Amino acid sequence: MTWADAFNRLHGMTSEHPDMRASDAERERVAEVLREAVAEGRLQMEEFEQRLDATYKARTHGELEPLVRDLPAPGGVVAPMGPGSLPARAGSTGVDWAARVGGPATSTGAFAFWGGFRRKGTWTVARKFTAFAMWGGGEIDLREARFEDREVVVRCFTIMGGMQVTVPPELDVEVRGIGIMGGFGDRASGEGIPSPGSPRVRITGFALMGGVDVERKRTKAEKERERARQLKKGSGEE
Repeated sequence: MTWADAFNRLHGMTSEHPDMRASDAERERVAEVLREAVAEGRLQMEEFEQRLDATYKARTHGELEPLVRDLPAPGGVVAPMGPGSLPARAGSTGVDWAARVGGPATSTGAFAFWGGFRRKGTWTVARKFTAFAMWGGGEIDLREARFEDREVVVRCFTIMGGMQVTVPPELDVEVRGIGIMGGFGDRASGEGIPSPGSPRVRITGFALMGGVDVERKRTKAEKERERARQLKKGSGEE
């Protein structure tokens, strides 16, 4: 049974009465289900935000019901997947590295001169990715990226500019850059715990009168899921 079915039975919300006005309590109940769904990884943060916005704008049951139609009912049992239904997840972190390694690169480099560049979201990093920034800046975000191979080299060169490289805590990262009258941060090398199956990413290059900073950081969606799990645990629901 989906949450929508349970909601319909509880409130008499049927296809014959989709125009019945929704109450504040009903909207809040739907919002809570969406928060639970993002905490469990059923919804991505972007979709969660869209549905949450639609929830608080909804005026009728007919507008609320589609927002939870594809989510399981509270306390409901979801049928387990059979063997081979999904690729095995690596490690306790739930990162499916096998699904994120391989395929043609979507970007082999980036360039900024008196400007900036950004590589973020779902993109595929080339085996050798080269970034250059002069009198400008750039952002390289690997938290949701795919990788062309299990061995990847990211080369960062900046002259009187700056670059920010963000990696997930579970990624195997080695930083070996040089700063000349500048800095090349290597905090990511000694932080985090690479999970089994992680590709190896070497970040090299130099910063001349500028800086390259490499840090480990979770995505907004992961932080939201962790916050929801902690709230649930604190309330004694786990």
